[in-house]
Amino acid sequence: MAEPADRVYESQGLRLHYVDWGNESAPPLILVHGGLDHCRNWDAIARDLQPHFHIMAPDLRGHGDSEWAKGSSYSLTDNVYDLTRLMRFAGLQDAAIVGHSMGGMVALAYAGTYPESVSRLVVLDGAFLLGSQAAPIHEQMSRWIDQLDRIAEYQPSTFRTIEEAAKRLFARNKRLAPALALHLASYGVRKGADGLYRWKFDHYQRARAPYRLSPDDYAALWSRITCPTLLMWGEESFLPDPAGLLAHFKTAELQKVAGAGHWLHHDRLDVVLASLRRFLDAPLGAGKAAARP
Repeated sequence: MAEPADRVYESQGLRLHYVDWGNESAPPLILVHGGLDHCRNWDAIARDLQPHFHIMAPDLRGHGDSEWAKGSSYSLTDNVYDLTRLMRFAGLQDAAIVGHSMGGMVALAYAGTYPESVSRLVVLDGAFLLGSQAAPIHEQMSRWIDQLDRIAEYQPSTFRTIEEAAKRLFARNKRLAPALALHLASYGVRKGADGLYRWKFDHYQRARAPYRLSPDDYAALWSRITCPTLLMWGEESFLPDPAGLLAHFKTAELQKVAGAGHWLHHDRLDVVLASLRRFLDAPLGAGKAAARP
């Protein structure tokens, strides 16, 4: 199909958006984006894999065309709950999940909570542990309150055109092709009554609340994952090499991708697609080439 269908579901009173790429009779595959991103960043991968899977890609709360949470409710556990609601709403019993960055952390936590509900799991640059030495709780509370105060005073960036927003994305990732940057920007901004464009995501989701999971909590969840798991990491990512984390998993493999930073599926789409096809058992059809959105 050329374009996915827009769908909505409800979680904790929020109206959340996702796109459905059709092919309902095929095995389900959920694509979960990272922070400050949106569901249409998966378009190239979704179009390539759509003949093999029923693909759904949600906009996490506070992102894309999903509603913003009130009261800074953007914890990992909230996002995991939203994923359970999507699974129930769509009637999915067993799904493969691919997550990038924060979306990978959400996918890992979901798979550790409900190991029987995930058939295969792929995490793109999203397996990492926060520092093991947590600051005293009063410092965490004070830091969080200061963050919320700063965000309350923050004036979001504005752009006169979508092309200006695309240039901002390119400044973050120099590997982006101009067409891809424009595609990501076109779904990542919203035009206001003043005629200016602003990012769709809620800046309050940047705040790091003091009620996060501990490293031991993450490790405990990961140890419960029973499905085959692939961790992919860009060798030029700002996140650390996750090789030392493999010991927390029952069955996981690590693939390091040369020439890629944090946004693996944008930097090396060819490598990521080839790995996904192999791992998800969806071989490339004869004469078919990966297409950019």
